[in-house]
Amino acid sequence: MSKPSEARLGGELRSQQTADRLIAELRSGLYAGAFQLPSEVELAAALGISRTVVRDALSILERGGYLERVRGIGTLVNRDVVRMKNRMDQKLEFYKMIRASGRVPHSDHLMVTRETAPPHLAQRLELPPGDPQTLVFVQRRVLADDIPVLYSTDILPLSLFNGQRLDTLDFTKSIFEIVANVCHQEVTKTLAHVHAVTGSPAIRRQLGLRPDQALMQLDETCYSRLCKPVLCCQTCYTDFFDFAIVRKLM
Repeated sequence: MSKPSEARLGGELRSQQTADRLIAELRSGLYAGAFQLPSEVELAAALGISRTVVRDALSILERGGYLERVRGIGTLVNRDVVRMKNRMDQKLEFYKMIRASGRVPHSDHLMVTRETAPPHLAQRLELPPGDPQTLVFVQRRVLADDIPVLYSTDILPLSLFNGQRLDTLDFTKSIFEIVANVCHQEVTKTLAHVHAVTGSPAIRRQLGLRPDQALMQLDETCYSRLCKPVLCCQTCYTDFFDFAIVRKLM
């Protein structure tokens, strides 16, 4: 099976960038408050891009539930979906979500360790069989201003760091930023399983939970643009976050 071409990947990137720009324009820009978008030709002229890129971007937004293209009527906007900030059916980056709430994110209780990959994690990360593989575990509490809001454990192969010393890296940054800038891998999608959990006593103490307060745990496998698993994340969220999901009828 041949690998995706760079030209096709570049086209997908331009379409996604245009889709992101259109969402921004729908929320607070040129099309803020609009319940219907102009034609593809008019959008291409307004945004200074080709009609093909516009068409692909509109397809992305329609799959995301932001739009419906109805023959004979045009491109209609679902304003309720546009207004949603934290969508569980899309890739989540909790630092961005905290900033979007008007608070400053930061981490403490940081612990970075190396461990031999157990079989279930080696399988999830598609590590080659044979020699034992070493994984890097990054555990931390995350706060919004002074409010503890989640506890995360991120797991990735040591080999992604290409021999760079871990003690020279700032692991208080977003793990996706570290993976992109240090490991040179771009996470584009995740497969997530959602659980309601009580959490360990240590995590509950760090998050300052009430006895009756549960956590939402996301167990995620994160993939690169070429569909390679590069990272496993386990994140326990408090009810500081208000998540939504868009479900389309099949």
